Amino acid sequence: MRATLDNGTPIEIVRADGDQAIVIAPDIFSLRPLYDDMVADLAERWGVTVVAVEPFPGVDLGPDIEPRFAEVARLDDARVIGDLVAAADLAGVPNVGLMGFCLGGMHCFKAVSSGRFDRIASFYGMIHLPDAWHGPGQSDPLSHVGTAPSSLLAIIGERDTYTPPDAVAELSATGAEVVIYPEAEHGFAHDASRPAHRANDAADAFERARRHLLG
Repeated sequence: MRATLDNGTPIEIVRADGDQAIVIAPDIFSLRPLYDDMVADLAERWGVTVVAVEPFPGVDLGPDIEPRFAEVARLDDARVIGDLVAAADLAGVPNVGLMGFCLGGMHCFKAVSSGRFDRIASFYGMIHLPDAWHGPGQSDPLSHVGTAPSSLLAIIGERDTYTPPDAVAELSATGAEVVIYPEAEHGFAHDASRPAHRANDAADAFERARRHLLG
């Protein structure tokens, strides 16, 4: 169901019994029915509380990607990661993981240094900040990973232009677990409506994330 954090940031939350929860950092297209369904599905199948957090609270960006790309440069890491941490606190359980996709996968890298999440699974997050996204509130994603690399699983598509091989090598060198899916492009796992979707790889990636996040 829809709710808000104390600061007004919208969330989608479904609670389950148990002592584990997962916070979801969505892609650049924000909270939408895709994430409503994902939250409900994972809460039921994985048996954990799940909370998805809106990355652009209070901003009406519409369905087109261009204004969303422009808005990323105006995001502030302290606010974005603070919202993910607040969602973890709201879950009210001792063990909380983080999972994110695309833009949210990049935020997963940045959240490593928060120390709030037991385990983190990043799906095709940007390892270095794209040039167009530089802004006063932004930091380089990779700079955060070295604080706790063993907490991180990175799911990468071999043909993803947002995660070039040299950046993937840098990420692997931190000690984080990196899984590369041959032939896969950006966004291959979380949205079945995308042309890049690969059903078998998606099922495998989510199962790897489940094992990593929940043990």
